[in-house]
Amino acid sequence: IFLKSGALWMCIVLNPHCKLEQKSSWLKQLKKWNSVDVCPWEDGNHGNELPNLTNALPQGANANQDSSNRPHRTVFTRAIEACDLHWQDSHLQHIISSALYTNYCYHDDTENLLFDSQGWPLWHEHVPTACARVDALRSHGYPREALRLAIAIVNTLRRQQQKQLEMFRGQKKELLHRGVTSITNLEGWVGHPLDPIGTLFGSLMEACRVDDDSFHGFSDFTENLGQCKSLEYQHLPAHKFLEEGESYLTLAVEVALIGLGQQRIMPDGLYAQEKVCRNEEQLISKLQEIELDDTLVKIFRKQAVFLLEGGPYSGLGEVIHRESVPMHTFAKYLFTSLLPHDAELAYKTALRAMRLLVLESTAPSGDLSRPHHIASVVPNRYPRWFTLSHIESQQCELASTMLTAAKGDVRRLETVLESIQKNIHSSSHIFKLAQDAFKIATLMDSLPDITLLKVSLELGLQVMRMTLSTLNWRRREMVRWLVTCATEVGVYALDSIMQNWFTLFTPTEATSIVATTVMSNSTIVRLHLDCHQQEKLASSARTLALQCAMKDPQNCALSALTLCEKDHIAFETAYQIVLDAATAGMSYSQLFTIARYMEHRGYPMRAYKLATLAMTHLNLSYNQDTHPAINDVLWACALSHSLGKNELAAIIPLVVKSVKCATVLSDILRRCTLTTPGMVGLHGRRNSGKLMSLDKAPLRQLLDATIGAYINTTHSRLTHISPRHYSEFIEFLSKARETFLMAHDGHIQFTQFIDNLKQIYKGKKKLMMLVRDRFG
Repeated sequence: IFLKSGALWMCIVLNPHCKLEQKSSWLKQLKKWNSVDVCPWEDGNHGNELPNLTNALPQGANANQDSSNRPHRTVFTRAIEACDLHWQDSHLQHIISSALYTNYCYHDDTENLLFDSQGWPLWHEHVPTACARVDALRSHGYPREALRLAIAIVNTLRRQQQKQLEMFRGQKKELLHRGVTSITNLEGWVGHPLDPIGTLFGSLMEACRVDDDSFHGFSDFTENLGQCKSLEYQHLPAHKFLEEGESYLTLAVEVALIGLGQQRIMPDGLYAQEKVCRNEEQLISKLQEIELDDTLVKIFRKQAVFLLEGGPYSGLGEVIHRESVPMHTFAKYLFTSLLPHDAELAYKTALRAMRLLVLESTAPSGDLSRPHHIASVVPNRYPRWFTLSHIESQQCELASTMLTAAKGDVRRLETVLESIQKNIHSSSHIFKLAQDAFKIATLMDSLPDITLLKVSLELGLQVMRMTLSTLNWRRREMVRWLVTCATEVGVYALDSIMQNWFTLFTPTEATSIVATTVMSNSTIVRLHLDCHQQEKLASSARTLALQCAMKDPQNCALSALTLCEKDHIAFETAYQIVLDAATAGMSYSQLFTIARYMEHRGYPMRAYKLATLAMTHLNLSYNQDTHPAINDVLWACALSHSLGKNELAAIIPLVVKSVKCATVLSDILRRCTLTTPGMVGLHGRRNSGKLMSLDKAPLRQLLDATIGAYINTTHSRLTHISPRHYSEFIEFLSKARETFLMAHDGHIQFTQFIDNLKQIYKGKKKLMMLVRDRFG
């Protein structure tokens, strides 16, 4: 809104009939608003530190001025500067007054010629200011005059473009050798506060829709200026100054293409950057409403060639400044427009536009003041490109458009793939392109396009490499997708990703997602594999599994065992890797999980071995009676018990050492006394073994440890007990008595224990009274 008011004031002060006193009162008012602290800055939220451009000559190649001493510009600055402008220049008056103002004495020796080689008038003024005059003429009721000035400006721009091309051809060798250029435009025309290109385009398009009679107010204007000599030619059409076959429409399209393709610096400030995107998209959407005929296609071709060859004056030139506004959105429009008519030129243009220099890891030589490494976090990037995520998504859109168009063309697909790999720096965008390529390649109506599938896979592999060592929340999805893509490409692709797994996946991903999916029935069915191919793939999966288990046994050992089940040697190797790792890095929970798997697979002795190793890593304190490992301990003891007396005897010392929780120990003790070790033989028949004695090892050791644990736990609980836990404590003592009574002298031990408590904790009168009531 504020910016619009700035442009509106510019229009007001440029009124050709404005009286001097009126202008000075406006100037006074504008200056007053301008000096208020809260007066908005031109680009919305950041000081746009540009010199006075309103009266400046067209920006030359060396217009890069020191930014430290430039004043901030507010939304009224341009209108204030425009108060110095007037309409008294005789050349300007002739341009707007006459449809026949020509001069055929042409000397191409000065920069600011009044006429071009065809004798048509030129108007050299700072382009946004010249266009603001056009806007003012239209707004104040002089459409014909506005149109004439617009044509003169467009002709000037076209001549300037030609001159710039010639100038660049002279410097080309040196510039390409240096590989760096200065900024040719501090102010871009698209996204400019005064919208110069939009103004020219609008004026010319309006002229396409109205006939000459509707242009009114013409004589009124010229009479007021008192300078016109050609009133009698009023009826002549205003397109006298056009090439043969040209019209207002062709001129409108051409000026839009010139503006969109101009190399310009990315402005400071979020608002100004958003405006660049918005204006570009608005202009392109207006262009898209125009149906392209042969004449317009010629203009597209001409401008595309100009832009590709125009050096630093063009956003599509070979050498551009690192902070130039990217051309992705514009190039996508050019590409789709040119493709049916000149595919070679369409691709050339789109491929040139793919670059995004601000994200290159090193600044070009000669730009040494800038930080060299650009991290993937926006605040560290130079400059602060607030719209960077939008720009990157537009770059991705351009690439996707090219991929879609190149389906079935091997050479073009390879070129587009190279461009993507070189220019796109965001893994999520490359992943999107990989998915796009996959969708296009596998459309239901035809056989898959194998080249496009390979492009898809290649991009997927690049994403894997890019995100392997960085955290990415979509990583699991990406890995799963890659396996799907490789499956579509064929068995050799799956084999290849498994053989090179370490450059693409973490060991966990390689075993739990990649190899497991590859070995699944659905993959084998999908690929129609014969026995030989199945075995080759299985062999690669086993090799991968063993390598991963060596590298990361904690997370991969179980997957490795599962994947190697059908190969005896590989399975033995995987089991050995687990044993070697068990003493070092593996936790009891990992070992218990693998031990249970071993039992389930019918290897009870191996399961037992792993369970005993797990027990050595475990430590359950007296109050951990709900610990998740309790089930594993009970299972390990049951497994040992089922194997026989020796195995039970070997595990009990480990249990006693690791478990200090009385309730867990008493539970194990109870289970061990109810059945004989190894009693369940084949078919579940009872064998004739005897129950183990509680007076002898190993159960005696377990009984003593359990009684000891109850005594220690009792003292621990009494240290901090509160009255609300008294009844719960009495129940705990009852459980303790059951265990004490399992010993042959347990009754005496328990009585002594209770007497001890009554002596030590006699201060807790109410509690000791409850103890006396229950236990005497």
